[in-house]
Amino acid sequence: MVIHLICVGKLKEKFYLDASAEYIKRLGRYCRLELVELPEERLPEAPSPAQIEQALKKEADAIRGRIPPASSVIALCIEGQMRSSEELAQLLGTWSHNSAKHLVFVIGGSFGLHPSLKAEAWARLSMSPMTFPHHLARVMLLEQIYRAFQINSGGRYHK
Repeated sequence: MVIHLICVGKLKEKFYLDASAEYIKRLGRYCRLELVELPEERLPEAPSPAQIEQALKKEADAIRGRIPPASSVIALCIEGQMRSSEELAQLLGTWSHNSAKHLVFVIGGSFGLHPSLKAEAWARLSMSPMTFPHHLARVMLLEQIYRAFQINSGGRYHK
């Protein structure tokens, strides 16, 4: 199974890098994970809605350019459906019987994802109604993907 994680923004903080690396290593038992970091568009200190829209559109175009053909895309966004760990495991299990060859998770930058990208997604996922830094969302998603594989394989990680 090939899972792609496309993220807008680069991790810089060591604690995020270490946590991400740990879950990427653990996921190696279950899938091939390909991580793509795209640059976040630069915006002024107090951007206008039009500037934000333009930046999100540019980021969406860059994201689309990195999505492999025959992919199912899961967009992480506040409008997405909140799922339990078991439900995410079911979703991954359902996808494994899908004709798409790649599963792509997309995490936007600090202003999220362009609405057109969210509309095109196979599924939309919300981590919580709370707001988290997009870098922390990456670590949380990697952990939950690992947990989903553990659930589906009957592993002891999930309690």
